[in-house]
Amino acid sequence: MKKNQTQEQAVVKPALFDRVFKPRTVTLPNGHTVQKPVSRAPFIAAAVIAIVLISARMTGFDFRILIERGNQLGYIIGRIFHPDWSYFRGLWVEADRGNTMKLMNALLDTIKMSIMGSMIGATLALPVAVLASTNINRNRGVVWFLRILLMVIRTLPTLIIAKFASLIFGLGTYAGTVAIIVFTFGIVAKMMYESIETIDMGAFEATESFGANKFQSFWSACMPQILPTYLSYCLYSLEMNIRAAAILGYVGAGGLGILINEVIGWRDYESLGAILLALFVVVFIIENTSETLRKRLS
Repeated sequence: MKKNQTQEQAVVKPALFDRVFKPRTVTLPNGHTVQKPVSRAPFIAAAVIAIVLISARMTGFDFRILIERGNQLGYIIGRIFHPDWSYFRGLWVEADRGNTMKLMNALLDTIKMSIMGSMIGATLALPVAVLASTNINRNRGVVWFLRILLMVIRTLPTLIIAKFASLIFGLGTYAGTVAIIVFTFGIVAKMMYESIETIDMGAFEATESFGANKFQSFWSACMPQILPTYLSYCLYSLEMNIRAAAILGYVGAGGLGILINEVIGWRDYESLGAILLALFVVVFIIENTSETLRKRLS
């Protein structure tokens, strides 16, 4: 009985805010009285404003510059939304074929890097994910070594990986492909070992009890369970890599990034609009195709 009374008292105990700012008593037209708590909204708004102002002061962010130069943002966006159609007219006009071929070659490099990097990275990630799963691999040392390795890989941004790859392998799409492989490997392996740890292990243990080794047991009992999830993660990585590969050219890793960097350097925002439009169309097609396939897999 005492225990229930204590629990009821704990439930009705007012919050710290209500104890500091006492609710006021309001009398209703029917004579009943209710407690109207003080609104928290002004205090939350004041706290948010104070945090923003303190952060701006600590980082040297000047709101006046943002207001004064805001018109430049509208000017640049306006030029981007008036793309240079010569990049597309080259498909049927001989005089504009140079720009079109330049765009198509860069776009194809981006797509090839993304597909190749995603395939190799996802393939390498699967066995590592199996070894990093605590329900498959009982060796704690190996498990934690692989997890720490994957954490370090995921910590590195794709641009940093591409920069190191371009220094080692030289400028071009090879360095970009290596960067995408490393990025995909880290992401897919992380998501896969978490998925493997949630599967039903009954069939795996039963197969082992009949004399099969771990590989045979995993392949026959676990692989059918995780295959749709694995393929879904591979497609999701491909979507991300298409967008990531478009900026790898900033560090010399080939693809659309080189072309984007070039037109921005010349302040040719109309050409930038055409390049971004082509990239948008490719990403739109790949994302919708990938989404359809992932729905079928699920």
